[in-house]
Amino acid sequence: MPETPAAQADRPQRCGLVAIVGKPNVGKSTLVNALVGQKISITSRKAQTTRHRITGIRTVGATQFVFVDTPGFQTRHGNALNRSLNKTVLGAVGDVDLVLFVVEAGQFNQADERVLKLLAQGVPVLLIANKLDTVHRRADIAPWLQDMQQRHAFAEIVPMAAKNARDIERLYVTCEKYLPEQPWWYAEDELTDRSERFMAGEMVREKLFRLTGDELPYTSTVVIDTFEEEEPQKEGHKRLVRIAATIVVERDGHKAMVIGDKGERIKRIGTEARVELEKLMDAKVFLELWVKVRSGWADDEARVRSFGYE
Repeated sequence: MPETPAAQADRPQRCGLVAIVGKPNVGKSTLVNALVGQKISITSRKAQTTRHRITGIRTVGATQFVFVDTPGFQTRHGNALNRSLNKTVLGAVGDVDLVLFVVEAGQFNQADERVLKLLAQGVPVLLIANKLDTVHRRADIAPWLQDMQQRHAFAEIVPMAAKNARDIERLYVTCEKYLPEQPWWYAEDELTDRSERFMAGEMVREKLFRLTGDELPYTSTVVIDTFEEEEPQKEGHKRLVRIAATIVVERDGHKAMVIGDKGERIKRIGTEARVELEKLMDAKVFLELWVKVRSGWADDEARVRSFGYE
């Protein structure tokens, strides 16, 4: 039964950092979006969609959860981009109150093992056995759960599906007790510490990957060239945001793929990104997209930094 406002007021405020880690494509970004209650982290079937440490904020009752979504730890390619991404993961897990280690329920491989080995001693870790809805016979999970308990001293094991609202509610309750009693860091209605400019680049990148499928290498990226806001001319009207962005690809063939036949694909990428951004920003958005070829950028440390990767 939900607490009354009076009961919530009697409880001390809690606030803490919760890192969400795992190999690429186990559902970390979907979980962050579900926990925050709004889309702040982009998702696609392509591995390595998340490239930055993204902070999502959700205040429930007397507790403020500050969730950190991280890139999936990369073990396949040793280029400058992946070294930067892995550094981001290590930075996120070193200084938090709780770690959610996300795996697919019933599965565990070498890539999962490598991420597990990164986790700092002394920080409680919850094993999130995600995508439980894809397991046909729940009884098959029992031996796997026993095996997982042998692998690491998990504080708790939480079988769940990130798309199930009840599972998300239960996860808040599970996480709450691991967070310290201290004042909140953010206003109650804040959802992320990332700027709208940053979110614009992320949304374009998500649509880029979703609409090109596996044809386009994951090293393609998006750079925001201009981000300008205009206040509404009349009361009751929404502000106007004008955005110009460049999609950076490795080869001329990739450029043609992104533009599509008679420009249809880039038009669709722009339309879908604009619709999402208008929802997220509660504004009227004009979005202009360009495509440029920058071969070898993911191997060039200076260029990786110039494109906004730490």
